[in-house]
Amino acid sequence: MAKIIGKSRRKTTQVCHKMVHHVNLNCNLFHRVSFLGRFIWDRIFLCSLGTPSPAPYLRLPLRSNPSTATVHGGSSLHGHPITTPSDSDSDLVNLKISLLGDCHIGKTSFVIKYVGDEQEKRSLQMKGLNLMDKTLSVQGARISFSIWDVAGDTGSVHQIPMACKDSVAILIMFDLTNRCTLNSVVGWYSKARKWNQTAIPILIGTKFDDFVRLPPDVQWTIVTQARAYARAMKATLFFSSATHNINVNKIFKFIMAKLFNLPWKVERNLTLGEPTIDF
Repeated sequence: MAKIIGKSRRKTTQVCHKMVHHVNLNCNLFHRVSFLGRFIWDRIFLCSLGTPSPAPYLRLPLRSNPSTATVHGGSSLHGHPITTPSDSDSDLVNLKISLLGDCHIGKTSFVIKYVGDEQEKRSLQMKGLNLMDKTLSVQGARISFSIWDVAGDTGSVHQIPMACKDSVAILIMFDLTNRCTLNSVVGWYSKARKWNQTAIPILIGTKFDDFVRLPPDVQWTIVTQARAYARAMKATLFFSSATHNINVNKIFKFIMAKLFNLPWKVERNLTLGEPTIDF
């Protein structure tokens, strides 16, 4: 009798082990299929938005006696000094830039790093929207960037049409240390494209200085996902840091070069641990 009970217990234990192993395999398969399904759905959704028409190149108006004082930071664009503006408005080119992304990802810090603290004090703030300007000169013509920073909460969604209309570039931003904000870029992109089909799309990962402290395998996963989203959006991808001014000025140089067909090229950087630039 004892032998029969022992055999019965061993068989029961073996059956239980097989069932647990089967359930674990099914769970692993479910998670993989779920991740793959979400990624494929994002790609299908982005493709359904259609390919936006490229914006035509703009022309820089020339002036006879441009100022040669260099802007703070000694910026230049392929050997052409970027200079401070004069008093005349006849050569002024106004460019509207839109910033979209979740809350608390560093959008405002990114803009303040570019425009400077003094311009930030003169910014125009509305509910769910923050406007800042920066004027500089390149090749003898003045460029005035009007930057529309949309707050990332649900109560600010109504500001997207006004912020995106007539923009020459739309910056979709996410926090490199928070993958939830990366998953949100698809939604922000679709909302922006609903109101503007011609603006240059740029995908920007913020807080690179914190990102490099993450384990290499986590960094690789985020880089891979961000590159896939950027390709689907036909956007250029930049990793940036407002704290250390990494790629902040370079992004706006890139916008000017694209808009005016200037002979300045950005170099791709896919080295893990360095600020990614991909296109």
